[in-house]
Amino acid sequence: MNEQNENKNISPDFEESKSSSFFRRKGHKRFYFRKKPIQNYNNTESSLSSHFKKISIVVPLYNEEESLQPLAAEIRKALKPLNIQYEVLLIDDGSTDKSLSVIKEIARTDNRFKYISFRKNYGKSAALQVGFNNASGDVVITMDADLQDDPHEIPNLIKKLQEGFDLCSGWKKQRYDPFIKKYSSRFFNFVTRVISGIKIHDFNCGLKAYRSDVVKNIKVYGELHRYIPVLAKWQGFTVTEIVVKHHPRKYGKTKFGISRFFKGFIDLITVIFSTRYIKRPMHFFGFFGALSFFIGIIVNSYLTYLWISGQPLSNRPMLFLGILLIIVGVQFFSVGLLGEMIVHSSLSEKEYVIKDKNI
Repeated sequence: MNEQNENKNISPDFEESKSSSFFRRKGHKRFYFRKKPIQNYNNTESSLSSHFKKISIVVPLYNEEESLQPLAAEIRKALKPLNIQYEVLLIDDGSTDKSLSVIKEIARTDNRFKYISFRKNYGKSAALQVGFNNASGDVVITMDADLQDDPHEIPNLIKKLQEGFDLCSGWKKQRYDPFIKKYSSRFFNFVTRVISGIKIHDFNCGLKAYRSDVVKNIKVYGELHRYIPVLAKWQGFTVTEIVVKHHPRKYGKTKFGISRFFKGFIDLITVIFSTRYIKRPMHFFGFFGALSFFIGIIVNSYLTYLWISGQPLSNRPMLFLGILLIIVGVQFFSVGLLGEMIVHSSLSEKEYVIKDKNI
């Protein structure tokens, strides 16, 4: 009877726990041994296919005839376990060797490989932009064709997108590049990190993963491929990075030149202006205009005080400096106002990146 009364007082939650647990009575105490939760042993491959339906791999190339067949083989090997649909877009940037013949042969034997060939060399940014425009996957991977980027890192990059990031950039922590390229790249990354405020280590790593929304809402040209994380971040997308393997170059030679280093910093100024101030030019020109104008006013006020005190100003170069600063300040203000007028007259809703809507 007592045991029946005890059972009547058992709460529904207790009954539920009893049905899903191992129950043992010892004396007047009850011990419940909860079953261990069933772990999800689904592998990375099935997890990726449940999140993303198709992967597009964009590979810009220029005079890489020897590395293309091995690269295609490595991509197939890396993506075979994923059990997910994919395409590889080989963008020939006006190669002068037999690269076009090789990619034609690859595409002939495997319809997952497609190619676009430029009539002349336009640069990596142009190749990437054309690849982005033609990519049909909901995830886009970019990688170089020189076999230094490892295709087996692709699942690791995509896993970061599954965590909610929009762009995952590779970090070649251990690099196998010439001395000048390695250390100039470190300096370049440091300056870009300080100016942009984005805390990643390798902006120019060719191995990156993007959600399709990212590549459809950014435009790259010139040398702006180096600043894709900056462009994406200032468009409101989330950016992260992971350490990836980097291999020594096996074939051909690097396309890096010292001129690209200086062009990169010029394009950094372009990126900063076009992302931060293109919709508010007065914030940029107005700041320098105000700074120049007020320094000119201070200089000339000081000289005016000296003139009132009886000191001659005919041989004072500072007078011309003050006048010049005032004129330059007014010019900066004028350019800023003209820019504001142009922005307001051409403003369109299409220029804003919309994350979600219900209208």
